[in-house]
Amino acid sequence: MRKKICFIISNIDKALAFEWTAELLKDHYDLSFILIGKPGSQLALFLQKNSISVTEFAYSGKRNFVKTFFKTCLYLFKNKPDIVHTHLLDASLIGLTAALVTGVKKRIYTRHHSDYHFVYAPQGIKYDKWCNLAATKIVAISKNVANLLTEREKVPANKVTLIYHGFNLQLFEQPDPETVAQLQQRYNPQNKFPVVGVIARQTHFKGIQYIIPAFAKLLQIYPTALLILANAHGDFEAEITRLCSEMLPATSICTIKFENKIESLYQIFTVYVHTPVTASAEAFGQTYVEALAAGIPSVFSLSGIAAEFIVHERNALVVPFCNTEAIFLAIQKLLSDNELSQHLVAQGRQDVHRYFELQTMINKLTSIYNA
Repeated sequence: MRKKICFIISNIDKALAFEWTAELLKDHYDLSFILIGKPGSQLALFLQKNSISVTEFAYSGKRNFVKTFFKTCLYLFKNKPDIVHTHLLDASLIGLTAALVTGVKKRIYTRHHSDYHFVYAPQGIKYDKWCNLAATKIVAISKNVANLLTEREKVPANKVTLIYHGFNLQLFEQPDPETVAQLQQRYNPQNKFPVVGVIARQTHFKGIQYIIPAFAKLLQIYPTALLILANAHGDFEAEITRLCSEMLPATSICTIKFENKIESLYQIFTVYVHTPVTASAEAFGQTYVEALAAGIPSVFSLSGIAAEFIVHERNALVVPFCNTEAIFLAIQKLLSDNELSQHLVAQGRQDVHRYFELQTMINKLTSIYNA
């Protein structure tokens, strides 16, 4: 008889990682999903299309917490999963607690954030502590997260397992040419060059506030350059909008709230930039892997997973934290040195295959589920 695994996930619409995971696990386990958030998500539609059980609980924050908690308890009591695996904070608070109350013996959560609560929202530290206590196993997605859990939050080391995110790398290496052409026409119809790409939620720790003035300097050399800011929403959006309006001509900036075909979007970039403000700001940073898999010469600061595999002038150019001048010079270097750019692209693709194959992640997850 196959083990029953219930995934509980909060506030997600489109999520390739969960789609890939569901596809690879569904033939080996009896899977079900509880999605907490806005009903009608693309993930829910994907699961329904693939005949995977999915239940959606409408959730808009604390006012729905108790109601959603009891709904989750009832669901778990009726369906009696062997394992509950939660992702993201609201789902973990609700799901781990409900699993504990209803007697689910194996309670796993994947920690998707690093020291955000310590730096920006200290009231959230108590929620992290409860999740750490309620879980029987915690998946850390990088050494940064594993060290935070064991050293700063004092979680026993035997409770923490390091599992990197896995990727369908071919999706980024060989995107659909027609989709790429459509995105080019949608976001850069005048074929401006060079295109500097940024895919990052607009929050302080992502460091976009240092990229904008670097791009302003680049415009003096490349007056037809275009800055594309994708995933352009978040609690720092007003400040990013202000910086753009003050420093950049409106014709040199393109903002994208959400793009479903993210794997194809990378292909319209000449250079990619991701520069979080501290080493611990990112828990992982999927965009590091995606950009290299897509073959885009990149400028990075070393945060999250980058500290474990990004090496200056091996697979990317590395800049110090919060350094506009260094970002500008690195972009300029990539644009002027084609031989270096091609070397970084080739090595970057080799390195992401070495560390972030999807099947490697699945194998490590199944080891936890089967233990």
